[in-house]
Amino acid sequence: MRGGSAPADGPLPGGGAPARGGAASRTVRPRAGAWAELLRVPALFTVPGDALAGAAAAGARPGPRTFLAIGSSLCLYEAGMALNDWADRAEDAVERPHRPLPSGRIRPAAALAAAGALTGAGLALAAGAGRPALAVAAPLAATVWAYDLALKHTPAGPVAMAAARGLDLLLGAAATGGGTRAALPSAALLGTHTLAVTAVSRRETTGGSALAPLAALATTGALTGLVTRRRTRLPAGRRAAAAPGLPGPGPAGRPPATSGALATALGAAYAATAARPYLHAALNPSPPLTQRAVGGGIRATIPLQAALAARSGAAATALLVAALAPAGRMFARRAGMRKVSIT
Repeated sequence: MRGGSAPADGPLPGGGAPARGGAASRTVRPRAGAWAELLRVPALFTVPGDALAGAAAAGARPGPRTFLAIGSSLCLYEAGMALNDWADRAEDAVERPHRPLPSGRIRPAAALAAAGALTGAGLALAAGAGRPALAVAAPLAATVWAYDLALKHTPAGPVAMAAARGLDLLLGAAATGGGTRAALPSAALLGTHTLAVTAVSRRETTGGSALAPLAALATTGALTGLVTRRRTRLPAGRRAAAAPGLPGPGPAGRPPATSGALATALGAAYAATAARPYLHAALNPSPPLTQRAVGGGIRATIPLQAALAARSGAAATALLVAALAPAGRMFARRAGMRKVSIT
């Protein structure tokens, strides 16, 4: 589900000049890289689309409160990443000894402190976006901590992860439009996708199960059909969550035809990103192919978010979300951190 080091000729954090060949230069970069690995920085590109798709589903244009919701989502997501590795440090020492905590590059106490600080920052940003946003962010934070500390290795684990993604989309709707009701269908679709990916991820290190990739493949097909179906929307003036001046839909209460065509194209991109690695993992459920299936599912989150925004009639928002996919790939290549996991 990596960057963070200073450029070779650039200033170090704090404004100091780089130490040529010195210990400071050799220490800062590996430490920054370890934190970027712990926090799964490339996966951050999958987060802003939640709030943007939520705003689109609520029928409101993104505004300052939407960006506060995005900041809150990013903080809570990163809190979950840090807490995940803290909770799994004993297991990772056996199965993933290269990770930052078992390898000794980051102290467990530092990871736990980061999780707490990021959670606090996420809730503060949500409070800045208004009471409706905080009312969603609080259960979202609770779900993140419950998943990592108690639910991850239980049958409820994938459901908790799906609930967290759905709540993250509702956070954007609450912050932007003041309500969540209109965004519930989009949250359910995004949560279903997350449920499928998380179910596959439970066999990342062991492999051996073709059932989860097959189920995820079927889920991808069903979701593709749903997100490409044109959605009926009430005119802007009849929706309490609509922003002033928002254009109304096209004929028969539907989004403009251009948004429908865009949703179809983005839905196809979603299917193409997720389906092939799921199929490979179903045919050969080895750990490497299972890990690739999880990576494909994570990457497919962005075109799904974009398709949900287009389905709601927000073509500009959909294109903005879709642009995060190539940006994320470029960042991962430059940082040399192509593997992303949610476990």
